[in-house]
Amino acid sequence: MRGVGNWVCLVRRGLGRRVRYSSSRSPQYPTVLGPNFPNVWIPSTNTHRPQSSAIFPKGQTAAIIDGNFIAHDIKSRIADEIRRTKAVTGKFPGLAVVLVGKRRDSRTFINIKLKACEEVGIATLIAELPETCTESELLHVVSGFNEDPSVHGIIVQLPLPQHLDEEKVMTVVSPEKDVDGFHPLNMGNLAMRGREPLFVPCAPKGCLELLLRLGVEIIGKKSVVIGRSKIVGLPTSFLLQRHHATVTTVHAFTNNPEQITSKADIVVSDVGIPNMVRGNWLKPGAVVIDMGTNLVKDPSSRRGYRFTGDVCYEEAIKVVSAITPVPGGVGPVTISMLLSNTLDSAKRAFGFTS
Repeated sequence: MRGVGNWVCLVRRGLGRRVRYSSSRSPQYPTVLGPNFPNVWIPSTNTHRPQSSAIFPKGQTAAIIDGNFIAHDIKSRIADEIRRTKAVTGKFPGLAVVLVGKRRDSRTFINIKLKACEEVGIATLIAELPETCTESELLHVVSGFNEDPSVHGIIVQLPLPQHLDEEKVMTVVSPEKDVDGFHPLNMGNLAMRGREPLFVPCAPKGCLELLLRLGVEIIGKKSVVIGRSKIVGLPTSFLLQRHHATVTTVHAFTNNPEQITSKADIVVSDVGIPNMVRGNWLKPGAVVIDMGTNLVKDPSSRRGYRFTGDVCYEEAIKVVSAITPVPGGVGPVTISMLLSNTLDSAKRAFGFTS
């Protein structure tokens, strides 16, 4: 793989080798929304397509994509841009967070987001509601943030308690402040070629950012997205299609998912089942983006639990060319995309485009 974008750090497990790629973005660096090529079919005269090659010598393993390294670089650039924006406008971005209930994982994710905001200079407001709150109480809080000019982004931490209608809540968030990218208007524009959403959902945006920075060829490649959630799977498939990949979605009702996945050059997984994707599901040389974040019990851990992905990491690194670890892969970049979306929203509100 060739390097595109800022310095990218890969660590090869077992080899102790650190690989870095060029930090300068070329004029040809594609945007997350993909190149706007005409949809023209060209008959092929080649009936044979060579398979990806990367069957490693014994003992060699895949490149490990260091999401923490990439996220640090993105956050540094965002912090610089916030300082520049504040110097010109005298204003700074603001993010409002709505948390319902006391789920441990939700609180953990919120704390990570708040810390990241503080690091780059984004002001934060947090509204905490009890798990028993009514839908009208939650909508009232969201509507208040919609009207607050100091708030440029609103996130409602999911999942919500079962008695609350997530779809209704997402619709009430102003599309202009929907930095999670879940509003039907933003999602619909993402799905339609030729249109641009105000915001792209953060995890899918982070996934594409990783692929682009690694210089992974996407156009025409077979890509499998495992999972079709509105938060990750569905928008990720939209983004890959915008980059002209041949995309297949694998879900709970798919027959022979391992056979379909084993033909993919790019595999993205987010189903919430630890180690579901085994080594024999994967094509030699494929690139794997593991977006699963699963909390599993681990008596040896200080906290009594640990995070793991959907992909059996120990098996996958013996087959694929590159993979994101969990934790430390897509997660940190996803947080950086939230910061980026919030900054973009604030700059639009300030009328600051330079």
